[in-house]
Amino acid sequence: MGARLAAMAALLADETRAAFCLALLDGRAWTASELARHAGVAASTTSEHLGRLVEGGLLAEERQGRHRYVRLADPEIAHLIEDLAGHAVPAGTGPAEGGPRTLRAASASNALARGRTCYDHLAGRLGISITEAMTERGLLRQDTGFALTDEGLRWFGEQGMALTGQRTRRPLVRGCLDWTERRPHLAGTAGALLCRHAFDAGWCVRIGSGRAVKVTPGGERALAELLGISPETLR
Repeated sequence: MGARLAAMAALLADETRAAFCLALLDGRAWTASELARHAGVAASTTSEHLGRLVEGGLLAEERQGRHRYVRLADPEIAHLIEDLAGHAVPAGTGPAEGGPRTLRAASASNALARGRTCYDHLAGRLGISITEAMTERGLLRQDTGFALTDEGLRWFGEQGMALTGQRTRRPLVRGCLDWTERRPHLAGTAGALLCRHAFDAGWCVRIGSGRAVKVTPGGERALAELLGISPETLR
């Protein structure tokens, strides 16, 4: 066990490989060239790093024609990466280590802090606001770990997000440490369903091609009506 843990830690000890894993927290599959541009490294370097991450079980590989796509191996790996990121960012700094150095970087950092996807669930101020509102309304308990109440299960069903009959090894709910807010947001099967519903219902839209999301006017109205979340907290 110690050797396997050390091997996994070694995979993430490289800055380029860590950057790849953080980028893949958007829940989508990326090509090697996309990741190379994102991390600012050569294609040959990217191929070597991706091979090690796939072999180590952190990434899964898919081929479509001539293209090679990679994604995080499963939600548990995504949770591990996000949790480690939460412990890695010093208190008082933004998502970028040491804080943003340019106006563009500051804008991107602020957008991520307001709202983003963490693999397949919502994070940032948006994710925390939803989690806390659900807790205050008695839909979610956090006092003895994350757990939906009976009222919470009914609430999901009323919104068209039936949790019964879900066949998955994932926990129904779990807390995921938010690396900008330093508090847990809702993850697990329920968190993934809620995130998918937010996009399908038009509550949220992605900003560009990254992980940042913003709440639409319709989403502000829905979240205020359903959970009592003030629109000002989401802007």
